[in-house]
Amino acid sequence: MEFSAPFTIQSANWRDLQDLYHLEHVCFNQDAWPALDLLGVLTFPGIVRLKADWDGKMVGFIGGESRDHQQTGWIITLGVLEEYRGKGVAKALLEECEKKLAVQMVRLCVRVSNEAAIHLYKNQGYIQVEIWPQYYRGGEDALVFEKYME
Repeated sequence: MEFSAPFTIQSANWRDLQDLYHLEHVCFNQDAWPALDLLGVLTFPGIVRLKADWDGKMVGFIGGESRDHQQTGWIITLGVLEEYRGKGVAKALLEECEKKLAVQMVRLCVRVSNEAAIHLYKNQGYIQVEIWPQYYRGGEDALVFEKYME
């Protein structure tokens, strides 16, 4: 899918493991997933996995899974390299993942301190519905957001 910015949103696969591993560790530091979990995200059936490609470089990634019996989708990870933030990459990844999940409701969680992500989710129509105490490493709470799809 082509956007006005100089990046494309493409399906990701196991060949993207090294780039995704780098992105996860740069974006999430102590919360980064281990390589085996990332390989699962890139290969397990039923997972939407999209990357933002900017001149041949993975600059963002989103993973989502649907729980069909609940008609609920979960955004399980969304990250964009710092130097590419503020350019519409995260928004484009989120919108495309929501479409591909094709569920009635999408949920996600985010660190309380991640103001940029919270701002993005609110601007995209998500509302906070819960707080999960001490969810993240270091004891930080997670805010749970959800959005009903039209």
